[in-house]
Formats: sequence, structure tokens, C-alpha cells
Amino acid sequence: MKHIAIIGNGISGVTAARHIRKLSDHKITLISAETEHFFSRTALMYVYMGHMKQEHVKPYEDHFWSKNRIDLKFGYVSKVDANNKKLVFDNQEELEFDDLIIACGSKPNKFGWKGQDLDGVQGLYSWQDLELMGKNSVNCERAVIVGGGLIGVEMAEMFLSRGIKVTFLVREKRFWGSVLPKEESELVSRHIISHHVDLRFETELEEIIPDENGRAKAIRTNDGEEIICQFVGLTAGVGPNVDFLNGGSVDLNRGVLVNEFLETNIPNVYSIGDCAEFHQHPTGRRNMEQVWYTGKMMGETVAQTICGTKTAYKPGIWFNSAKFFDIEYQTYGWVWAQPKENEAVLYWEHNDGKKCLKLIYDNNNGSFLAVNVFGIRLRHKVLDYWIKNETKIEEVLQNLEDANFEPQFYENSFPEIKKMFLLQLPKTV
Repeated sequence: MKHIAIIGNGISGVTAARHIRKLSDHKITLISAETEHFFSRTALMYVYMGHMKQEHVKPYEDHFWSKNRIDLKFGYVSKVDANNKKLVFDNQEELEFDDLIIACGSKPNKFGWKGQDLDGVQGLYSWQDLELMGKNSVNCERAVIVGGGLIGVEMAEMFLSRGIKVTFLVREKRFWGSVLPKEESELVSRHIISHHVDLRFETELEEIIPDENGRAKAIRTNDGEEIICQFVGLTAGVGPNVDFLNGGSVDLNRGVLVNEFLETNIPNVYSIGDCAEFHQHPTGRRNMEQVWYTGKMMGETVAQTICGTKTAYKPGIWFNSAKFFDIEYQTYGWVWAQPKENEAVLYWEHNDGKKCLKLIYDNNNGSFLAVNVFGIRLRHKVLDYWIKNETKIEEVLQNLEDANFEPQFYENSFPEIKKMFLLQLPKTV
């Protein structure tokens, strides 16, 4: 029986532990310095907003871990001695292992802004970030959020729930412009503004100005404007949380370098989730995939290998989902901000400006490639099948309602969508 140590109790580490237990009787130790029990990271905002308490965001009862013989250790690993197969904690305690999984997640990016370490300046990723945000926003009248991504939108919604005014700085010409095409980006931008967010495009943080107590009191933008605020949210993406591995024997780039089997350069040491970086992604996608579902799949994959069935990571068709306030977003396949040369686009938008559907297909052979959808729920299984099997766009349109996942009494826009798309479709496809 081997001892498997897992650093990190996020979705990747927990999934690996659960699947190793399903497949074996190995001893498992799940280590975290964040919280004693696994929680849903996407639910952090609802705790701040008062919709949930900490116990509500734990997917498993506390007795689940002992019942499944998964040992939990609360502590900070300060050193990984991979060659001697032991972990050293900040209190100098040591833990020996046979196999190690590094699943230590992410941390908010900082880009050397003057004043970025002042009180009242922070990101939002960990449970500790949430607790600090609660303290930092007491008596706060205005917050400035830096970085136009999903965490920034969540933070804006959190502040607005407490009556705190929000200024949102986005360096691009439109919201999430490097990810979303123009139509979807404009829809999201309008929706954010409709919630009374002061959304500033092509505006960058120059510096954060302190008061006499070393706390943020204002920011200065790249055009010289000063904005009074009591909180600065740094949400310009996240990076691998791997500083504790510096100087060790495990190879790093931005993250922990792994091959298609999630193996590092050290035998019996693996890395998964946000902190893992492929030398070359098995499917040609980005070498770091910091998304919930890919972390979960990596956990399932590495469990197979550790338990004797060496398995390559095969994530399948790309997908993601999120919420922009009350508008749900789903994407399947790759919808680029600018279409590729071989790509044709079908686009529908509801007259309320809060729903849209974009289909991408290959204009050479008519095969369905990808979809973006806002405000309408689609069935993952159906979209995944159509893309994987290169279904012709005409067949997709004829069977479009098969993808509808809306409750029975919601407005059904699919007849209108199908009619418009059929008119847009060239006769030669």
C-alpha cells in the first residue's frame, strides 16, 4: 500500500483523492493551508453577499473524509524534497510520501503597480481573500476594480450587494475583448453598465495612492485622473501558486511543468489543476488550463495512472460557463474574438439585448465548430456530440431545439432563432 500525498484541497486535489480511493486502498493525505475542508470556490461571492454561510459551500459533510479514509492535514508546505520523498511544513514537521500530487491552485496576479501591497488592496481567490475582503470593505463607499475578467464581474456584484459604488477599469477597447467577439462583448458591457457600474474602457491603473495610515485612498489612471476609493480589487487574472517550489528539483516555468500523463520531471511526482503547465498541450490548446472542469478531469486522469492504469490527459471538446450578474454564459468549442479564415458565423440577439446565440461553422465543408450563448441554457451533451462528430450546420439548425435546456415555462426563442439562421445560411453550404 502506497502513501499518496496531495498538496491542495481544491477541485483537482479532491477529485484525485476521491478517485484514488475508488480504485485502491492506498493511504491518502490531503493537505491544505487554506481551509480544513474542501469548499466550492465559485460560491465565495454568495457568502459575502449573505446568501450562504461557510457550511453551505462544502459539497461534502465533514464525516465524508474519515468515512472514505482520506486523511486531512491543515498546514503550509514550505518545501518539497522530491528526491527524498518528503514534505517539510513551515513548522518544520515532515511528511513522507510514495507518490505526490501538486494541486496548489492559483493566486491573483500583481504587475508591480506602485501601492499594490497597501491595506485595502487585494485579489479574490482564496477563503482568506474572502475574509479579508469582508474586513477591507467595512465603511467602504467606492471600490475600484482593475482587470476586465470574470472575477472582476463577481467582485463588482459583491460590492453592489452592499451598496458600494464600483468603478471598473478595463485596458481593452471592450469588455473581455481578447476572449469575446464584438457582439457578445458589447452585450456584456451594456449589462454591466445597466447595474450602475462605472465601466471605463482603455483605462489602466498607474498607481495606488496611500493615506497617512498606509491604506489605499485613491488610484491614479494612465491618463492622470485620480479616483477616490477605499478598496482596490486586483482581478487581472491569476497565476500558478508555486513560489514554495522555487529552488527545488521540480521543473517550473510559470507553473509546474508536466507531460501528457501529468508527470513532472521527478518520478512519482505529478501536478494537476491551475498550477500545472504542459510542455506541450496534448490537444494543442493553451499549456495552462485554469478552469474548473479541466482541473476535475486532471484529477480523474492522474488517479488512473497512480492506481496502475497509465492514462493520458484527454480533455475533449473545450467548454466553459460563467455568469455576468444574472446573464448565464456558455461556450463550446473555440469561438475566437476574431473568426478564422475558414470560419463562418451565424448570430442572433434577442430584442431585449440580454440573450444571444452565435454558431460557428467551417465554410469549406459546413461542419459545426463552436457556439457562444448568453441568457439561454443549452444541453452540454448535444453540443459536445455535434462538435465532436463534425455535424453539418444544416443538420444542427434543423435539430436546434434538441439543444434547448430551458425549463418548460421559459420563453422559447428557438423557432425565431432557427428561422433567422436559415435565412443567413448561404445556399451553397
